[in-house]
Amino acid sequence: MGVNRRRLIGALALLFLLNIGVIVLAQSAQAATWRQGSTGEQVRIIQSKLKNWGYYDGAVDGIFGSKTTEAVKYFQRKNGLTADGIVGPATLRALGMSTSSGGGSQQASVDLLARVISAEARGEPYSGQVAVGAVILNRVEHPSFPNTIAGVVYQPGAFTCMVDGQIDQPVAQSAVRAAQEALNGTDPSGGAIYYFNPSTATSAWIWSRPLIKVIGNHRFCS
Repeated sequence: MGVNRRRLIGALALLFLLNIGVIVLAQSAQAATWRQGSTGEQVRIIQSKLKNWGYYDGAVDGIFGSKTTEAVKYFQRKNGLTADGIVGPATLRALGMSTSSGGGSQQASVDLLARVISAEARGEPYSGQVAVGAVILNRVEHPSFPNTIAGVVYQPGAFTCMVDGQIDQPVAQSAVRAAQEALNGTDPSGGAIYYFNPSTATSAWIWSRPLIKVIGNHRFCS
């Protein structure tokens, strides 16, 4: 009888711990989502990013109100996301606020960088693909641009591939290697923060940027 009682107590204790684990996981999932009615520093960061990128013109006050909801929907529509006004995992990643930790965040950076390199420089020399990745990373470090890879990539009008749908095309394996090499510090662009193809560029302004070097079909500029 004593043995059975101990087994019962042990089983109940295990069930209790499992329930606690489920509650913690549910709270974590909830904490990673912001919507109308949410408040706090994370909301302030979301508002600040949206405002800096031209999606939001309200107060950066940490209060997720109707104007923030509309700004989030606008951002989501422009970036191919479900326009529900809720800042969940996909929208957080697009804002450069991935909740992944450690290697997961690093892998997300490699994946996004590779997608842009593949879309923008598929068919270019390998050094040119690395250089495109380096330009994105140089922008992350430059005060005139967002300070995350996702922020730079999703900045309105920054990359043609975000407009013409090339970002969603299959990723070339060379682009994955190029992304990893750029993240490791290789910069064939010579510190460039712009690049363009002279045969397709229509902006007079981009031609005014000081040339650093030419790699393949791209001119890399400061």
